[in-house]
Amino acid sequence: MKTYCAAVKLIFSDVYHLQVYLAFPLVYITLNYDLQFPNLFCRNNAGVMFCPFQLSKDGVEMQFATNHLGHFLLTNLLLDNMKATAKSMGIEGRIVNLSSVAHAHTYPKGIDFDIINDEKRYNDKMAYGQSKLANLLHANELSRRLKEEGANITVNCVHPGLIMTNLMRHSFVLLKIIQVATFILWKNVHQGAATTCYVGLNPQLRGVTGKYFADCNEEKTSKLAKSDELAKQLWDFSEELIKSAQ
Repeated sequence: MKTYCAAVKLIFSDVYHLQVYLAFPLVYITLNYDLQFPNLFCRNNAGVMFCPFQLSKDGVEMQFATNHLGHFLLTNLLLDNMKATAKSMGIEGRIVNLSSVAHAHTYPKGIDFDIINDEKRYNDKMAYGQSKLANLLHANELSRRLKEEGANITVNCVHPGLIMTNLMRHSFVLLKIIQVATFILWKNVHQGAATTCYVGLNPQLRGVTGKYFADCNEEKTSKLAKSDELAKQLWDFSEELIKSAQ
């Protein structure tokens, strides 16, 4: 793939399969070593939405595995390389998680650790909101840890907005209802990418970390998204899931 000012290398990977992700950083770093390309920007974007209950190859509910756990693992695997690059180049590294306003529409506990893989108690809408809340909690906890280390890396979350993609392919009827009710709010691909690019690249946000953005502006999150205790609990839970999958 080529752009007007860059050569883009594509590496295909199953986001929901942790074993595949474990090999991804080695391929990435090898490619970028040959290209002498610094690793300063990580955008966690891939996801699924409102899908019927199913488990990933590692035995984790699909929305939680794809939208959170895979990104959590990949970020941790690339983190040392990002720290080294930011330090050697003296340039701030940036990590951006794609969350959603749906993070506020989750289970009462926010992250219901006890029923993550319980098919009988599964609600596709709540499970999606849970995974998007996890994106925010992950960003907040990672931001806190990096600040304690003094690492030159920021971590933020964005809500890209309503964009016409195949993300809602599992809820066609709901998609049509939302389209009719909110047609004026829908964005094209360039508009949808704007907030991510703003948070990832704008020099005015140097040093800004642990925040949530929508429409290129900082926005408020739900009360649960601000819970340091829940963020730490999610971090430990995610690490345990990854260990059990190895």
